[in-house]
Amino acid sequence: MAAEQVLATSVPVGTAAAVPAGLARSWLLVPGSAPALPGRLATSAADVVVVDLEDGVAPADKPAARRALAGASDGARNGLRPWARIADVSSDHWRADVALLGSADLVAGVVLAKVESPRDIRVTLEALGGEVPLVALIESARGVESALEIAEAPGVTRLAFGSGDFRRDTGAADDSIALLFARSRLVTASRAAGLPGPIDGPTVPRDAAVLAEASRHAASLGMTGRLCLREEQAPVVNAALSPSAAELAWALDVLDTLERHGIRDGSDLPRIARAQALLAAAGSFGIDAHTAGPHVSDYA
Repeated sequence: MAAEQVLATSVPVGTAAAVPAGLARSWLLVPGSAPALPGRLATSAADVVVVDLEDGVAPADKPAARRALAGASDGARNGLRPWARIADVSSDHWRADVALLGSADLVAGVVLAKVESPRDIRVTLEALGGEVPLVALIESARGVESALEIAEAPGVTRLAFGSGDFRRDTGAADDSIALLFARSRLVTASRAAGLPGPIDGPTVPRDAAVLAEASRHAASLGMTGRLCLREEQAPVVNAALSPSAAELAWALDVLDTLERHGIRDGSDLPRIARAQALLAAAGSFGIDAHTAGPHVSDYA
């Protein structure tokens, strides 16, 4: 199934000028060594573009990638600076990455690779000057077991799941059941720490239907974002992680019923809270809930 067909089955996705990082659905990783980097940053449909200085760049190309990031940030789309994924604190490349980002106002935030402890967060933020929003990318068994402590570390704005490296570390299969515990652990840790839902790892296959289904599975667990490896994945992820037409119709009906009848029983307050959250998300994504689709009254 083509990406356009997948999108056609979902609510039309708006083009908000800037989706806050806490709500961002698609996080596109663009290697810093990629050709035409400024153009890719300026035209991307992703909620957040992340210039990759870590695994997406060969070691010999990393100095050039850092220089490219410094130049590309000046031409960011609509004045929006990119984020950057930097090396983990045990890597020799970490020092060069934080030296670049700590010396200039180049990025909107940092994705820190291979986080395994709150110390990784602390030393990185100290090196960056302490003012940069940070997404902690958890990619190992140790990181998953420390998820709550990492989520509670000062400066962490969101967790992300490095599913490929996690599978390499643990031997787990690329399977939704095999990775269920790790994903759910990041969801509950995020919620306990008062963070937005975590960002899921990327889907490697190019089939848009596979990507959409994987994204809906992640959303069913409470994940609210997804790393993307290719530009064409961003619209598919945005659609899959946006409120659907049925959800928005249900939310409008819930609030309409509240206005007409008031609180009826103990199930109403949770339903109202979910309805308000769905409509707020739609607004942030530029989706008009009133034109998303026909009303239904029995959505569950």
